[in-house]
Amino acid sequence: MAFSSTVKPAQARWQRVMHALLYGNDVDRTVKAKARLILVVVGFSIIYSVIAARLVMFAVASDGHGARRTVSQDAVATARPDILDRNGRILATDVKTPSLFAEPRKLIDPDEAEELLTAVLPDLDRKELRERLTSRRGFVWLKREITPKQQQEIHRLGIPGIGFLTENKRVYPNGPIVSHELGIVNIDNQGIAGIEKWIDGQGLAALHMAGLATDRLQRPVDLALDLRVQFALRDELAKAREKFKAKAAAGVVLNVNTGEITALASEPDYDPNNPREANDPTRINRLTTGVYEMGSTFKVLTVAMALDSGKATLNSTFDARQPLHYGRFAIHDYEPKHRFLSVPEIFTFSSNIGAARMALAVGVEGHKAFLKKMGQLDRLRTELPESAEPLVPKHWGELNTVTIAFGHGLSVAPLQAAMGIAATVNGGLLIKPTFLKRSPQEAQAIAKRVLKPETSLDMRYLMRLNAEKGTATFANVKGYYVGGKTGTAEKVVNGHYSKHKLLTDFMAILPADKPRYLLLIMLDEPQPLPETHGFATAGWNAGPTAAKVIARIAPLLDIEPRFDMPKADQLLLVSAKESTRETR
Repeated sequence: MAFSSTVKPAQARWQRVMHALLYGNDVDRTVKAKARLILVVVGFSIIYSVIAARLVMFAVASDGHGARRTVSQDAVATARPDILDRNGRILATDVKTPSLFAEPRKLIDPDEAEELLTAVLPDLDRKELRERLTSRRGFVWLKREITPKQQQEIHRLGIPGIGFLTENKRVYPNGPIVSHELGIVNIDNQGIAGIEKWIDGQGLAALHMAGLATDRLQRPVDLALDLRVQFALRDELAKAREKFKAKAAAGVVLNVNTGEITALASEPDYDPNNPREANDPTRINRLTTGVYEMGSTFKVLTVAMALDSGKATLNSTFDARQPLHYGRFAIHDYEPKHRFLSVPEIFTFSSNIGAARMALAVGVEGHKAFLKKMGQLDRLRTELPESAEPLVPKHWGELNTVTIAFGHGLSVAPLQAAMGIAATVNGGLLIKPTFLKRSPQEAQAIAKRVLKPETSLDMRYLMRLNAEKGTATFANVKGYYVGGKTGTAEKVVNGHYSKHKLLTDFMAILPADKPRYLLLIMLDEPQPLPETHGFATAGWNAGPTAAKVIARIAPLLDIEPRFDMPKADQLLLVSAKESTRETR
């Protein structure tokens, strides 16, 4: 009761004060009415002023900003950094594009809206459109990435509750030329493959989620790729695939001293401007996501292993008089010589028996350890998220060492094999490949020595010798001092090797006296032609294709032609003398 008695006098005092302020001390009905009228006018003026201010704010604010505030779980395509080649040419960029949305709660007549919109956008699904327009959501997408003309036509319709948002759309000016490196983005401009996905993994996805990537403020991504070299490589691969009626063709140009990937192409490819093509399983990047038995190009690693281990020298000979027998398996040479072969002969004749005996001289465990050191038994990870795990024998015995010595029984990603062979010719340093620019100093910092320099010198000699008088003669482009090794592997069909389904590849180095680049050419199931005399082995298809690529890209890579170079044997002597001088 005490509380109640305290409140009543306080209320009475407040009422007396208000009465005095409004009417004065004398109560007059006319004055009272006038005061009330003024109070009502002031109150309504305040209310209408607030409404007017809000209307002005909505009028000034763009449709895009208003709509963004209504977007809840619907993603808005935000900005991405440009992707450039090593010379600054644009490979991927963003453009602004309108997208159509609706606010169903503000629609007056959903039926009319459906009829009008489908007249302008006939590809819209009527059932899905109606479900969206009649929902009780505050915001729904109707169509992403419409054309400016469609935007104008819909704008003229003046449908309440229908609006536009300006989004960022990813475009690729070069179409399919660089597709497998760049990858693709989804409708919300988020990377889902290739370098695009790698960019998101570097922090862009977090910026998207935080709403801090609405404008293209990020620094461009500089790739090691040269668009000119890429175009030439892809063009020649496409021609070779058509000429030899191959299922697929692939190639890579690798800087052996820095690990930079200057060009990489896999045919058939796809246009990243049309992401649906990327779902075709025949359009995969065979250089990183496929694993293959690389055939006789693996003999480069086998010979390097034998030389580096001291189990062989260039003057060593191995018995190739008879096939090697392991139970029901027999190891033959493609062109048997039925005699002892020297190491250079094993390499230039591409002797399976000779390579097998060299691997056996090192031993099973030594062989496994060497291939692991050369990066052939573990998954190769680069900036591209797509990579394949090598298929390694679970129980590696002597027969496995014999077959792997000449490129059967171990399946690796072709880029992985290229990395290993690059180490055999660059002085003996294993350098992980990269799609980004990398300086020689940065490469040296991560390089791992896997071979003696003297072994690398021997391998350069053998590669050049093979181009002069071995299986790589078709790739001997005059003036560029090419070295190389062919490889032909029978593909496994229903658990058995097929003599008519071949994978052919060629590893070229240029120039052979001081290699700067390695070129890999690979053809999947090339067919024999009359001009190849019915043969479909690498020397008749992958090798000549490599020659055409080299003739086009060498000038682009600033490799000047030289026509006074010594024969391989002379090169070996000169290089040995220079190596001795450097050691002293």
